[in-house]
Amino acid sequence: MHIDKIETFVLEEKLSKRFYFSQWAYESRKICVVKITSSSGEIGWGEGYGPAEIVASGIKYLTPIVLNNSPLENELIWSKMYRASLDFARRGVLMASVSAIDIAVWDLKGKILGCPVSVLLGGVQRKKIRPYATGFYFSNLESPFDGFEEEAKKYIAKGFKAMKMKVGLGVDIDYKIVSRIREIVGPDIQLMVDSNHAYNYREALALAHRLEPLQISWFEEPLSPEFYGQSYDLRQQTTISIASGECEYLRFGFNQLLQNKSVDIVQPDICACGGLTEAKRIASLATTHGVSIIPHTWGSGIALHVATHFIANLECIPGRLIAPDFLIEYDQTENAIRDQLTSEIEMKNGYINVPNRPGLGFEMNTTALKKMTLVHEQFT
Repeated sequence: MHIDKIETFVLEEKLSKRFYFSQWAYESRKICVVKITSSSGEIGWGEGYGPAEIVASGIKYLTPIVLNNSPLENELIWSKMYRASLDFARRGVLMASVSAIDIAVWDLKGKILGCPVSVLLGGVQRKKIRPYATGFYFSNLESPFDGFEEEAKKYIAKGFKAMKMKVGLGVDIDYKIVSRIREIVGPDIQLMVDSNHAYNYREALALAHRLEPLQISWFEEPLSPEFYGQSYDLRQQTTISIASGECEYLRFGFNQLLQNKSVDIVQPDICACGGLTEAKRIASLATTHGVSIIPHTWGSGIALHVATHFIANLECIPGRLIAPDFLIEYDQTENAIRDQLTSEIEMKNGYINVPNRPGLGFEMNTTALKKMTLVHEQFT
């Protein structure tokens, strides 16, 4: 049995209303997914995080390396892709292409063996995971926080016990709106902030100091991912945990992040950092530094299922009689691709149950796939 065919699908759905974060605006959601078919007919699906057309081009480049390999030998396939990209793609979007293929191979392997990916990763440490709502993007730059109160109340009504909001428009305005959201959600809801590396060191420190009384669980990407030393300095000057890693790649990049003691929480995006094969290694690396890992997840239902299996397998260090909840990011922005492409992961009583079907455990909606496909390519 071998990998017989690889297909890429660039999917796009226009948004009913544009939204902003600290760097730019979104007017549509565009995602590249990959389909890998074995010679015996089984199918695996993967996703790459990044500019969809470029991710698709990277998959096309990697296809000759992947075809005709056994899908059961996922680490061998990963090593071949890594070797073919090392000289010019140790970081960046081609690693998202590697990630997409790697995820699809894991899904395919699980289906062939009749086993959930979480089990293949080494075992299910937990059967339910607590999602946090990612939202509070800016819809109107003249009054960027319009609708935030209603949004917070909506998340509470859905049963979310944790929320992450966007900041990065200025220290004063950020403090004002975070304070207001804390008033609305009360003291028992976990609240996190994410500036998407909008601030210099002085601004990030000023905002962190002002937010400290508001029980902020973490400050995500306060600084540019290039500034490892400044992130360490910021950690020493605030009681708020510092989180980062969605712009980092491979265990080697995360080793630099960890050796510099830049973060309290690492956030690899499994669809970009090197896939499940490399995310597993990054998790092991994080545990040697005593650093928590909560992956960044912002794509289709494929990405959400991938993160669920990965988090289900994470080891709790230090161990304890009553284990803490592990968190998963659950994007709540408008995203028809996420909502329609795959069978839904359902939240009940504030938790998501880990899928127990073979592979990643979802059904692909082929009608939605066809409707949303902008470009489809097939390689054999």
